[in-house]
Amino acid sequence: MHSKFIALLGGAALSLGLVNAASAADLAARPYTKAAPIAVAMYNWTGFYIGANGGWASSHKCWDYAGTVAVPLAVNVAEGCHDASGGTIGGQIGYNWQAGSWVFGLEAQGNWADLSGRNVSIAFPGFTNRSRIDAFGLFTGRVGYAWNNALLYVKGGAAVVSDKYNYYNTVTGVDVGTASETRWGGTVGAGLEYGFTPNWSFGVEYNHIFLDARNISFASPAQTVDRIHQDVDMVTARINYRFGGPVVAKY
Repeated sequence: MHSKFIALLGGAALSLGLVNAASAADLAARPYTKAAPIAVAMYNWTGFYIGANGGWASSHKCWDYAGTVAVPLAVNVAEGCHDASGGTIGGQIGYNWQAGSWVFGLEAQGNWADLSGRNVSIAFPGFTNRSRIDAFGLFTGRVGYAWNNALLYVKGGAAVVSDKYNYYNTVTGVDVGTASETRWGGTVGAGLEYGFTPNWSFGVEYNHIFLDARNISFASPAQTVDRIHQDVDMVTARINYRFGGPVVAKY
């Protein structure tokens, strides 16, 4: 009886060992499966865009009397400076292409403006000088760095403004001389743009326009000439719609 019990125990242990060995073999044979990568949605700035802008601008203008067309002065006479300030509204169109986190672009912008200012002439107090800018355009390249849907950029290029000038009798307000011109210069600026949907973005931008100095001839009986120096500082809010350029997946 005792020997039969021992034999039964031995058989049970042997069977259990064979089962465990088979299970271990099955586990070792299972192939290793790598976890699937997780896709992260990344904002894509590439594509054509069109938009609108509006804000405030100020043009600093200094006038120096330079004589007449027939008799120019050897040394100009300072007449003082003023700021021609006011609102502006317009639109822009451009194209961005993105390489990694860097964004490169080209843009053309055109604005209507109502920038006006005046000062009584220091040299000739009987007259008041007045300046006005009623339109301008910017043609620029842009370089920016994107943190997903936030874009910080700098820009630079050419600028053109439509200027009007006149001077009038300080007491009576009657015009004495008038002039107008289209003046070209350069511009630099910087901005921050935020994409709040895959195609819409909102931004704020600052630009400085360099316009140097030019001799301006006035239509008046004396055909007077003033050398006028000016530049422009401008801050605008912008909204853009970008065509194409869906959100891309980054793994």
